[in-house]
Amino acid sequence: MTSLVQMGVILTDRGSKYAVSGASVQSRDDVDAVLKELKADKSYAKATHNTWAAILPTGALKADDGESGAGMVILRMLERAGLDDHVVIVTRWYGGRKLGGDRFRRVQDATRAYLDHIGVGS
Repeated sequence: MTSLVQMGVILTDRGSKYAVSGASVQSRDDVDAVLKELKADKSYAKATHNTWAAILPTGALKADDGESGAGMVILRMLERAGLDDHVVIVTRWYGGRKLGGDRFRRVQDATRAYLDHIGVGS
């Protein structure tokens, strides 16, 4: 497992803030360790959602963390980019206004920013 890459808050929409993070992983234990490291930062631990996805040698994993469907959005982008053995976490701090379907676009925007940051096409 490589070190956690945290890009911090990269976009806002109607008060909600989105951050994206990720790391190379080989197993579910690695994913759990990355999430634990991320949530060691109190602001991430208190976030409304920490949705994530990873494609591991044993198969794909995802978690919505209450943001229904968001894990699948990240997973599909990882599959399209061919990024295996990596977890991408999109963090949202709810800003008080519902975003409807735009929330999926924000998850896509955050994931794309991360993929661009590490030099992987999406």
